[in-house]
Amino acid sequence: MSLIDRLAEARIQEAVERGELSNLPGEGKPLELDDDSLVPPELRAGYRLLKNAGFLPPELEWRREVRDIEALLRCCTDVETGRRARLRLDLLRAQLEQRGRCSPLWTEQDYYEKLVDHLDRG
Repeated sequence: MSLIDRLAEARIQEAVERGELSNLPGEGKPLELDDDSLVPPELRAGYRLLKNAGFLPPELEWRREVRDIEALLRCCTDVETGRRARLRLDLLRAQLEQRGRCSPLWTEQDYYEKLVDHLDRG
């Protein structure tokens, strides 16, 4: 065990003895670990920070909005609302296409689909 590991363990033990780690949210429950095995390693920390802060990468925000607009268009009867929704949809699709040329998220299609499905459930 390295010096840093020993120092960290000592600090944790001190906090336990002082009771600072008691009655925390989720105490006694299994950890909910995210499966980030499909995320490219160089993106994992960044995506985890964004997710924990409640943010999504722009591609996923736009993709979610595309799905919302598509759902709106399926039930929309107002011509003007439908026209404006289609204009927004075209803009979002253009942004996604442009971003897709440089984003690793789009090159990993399997990862992308699983992430979108996971976020839709959450």
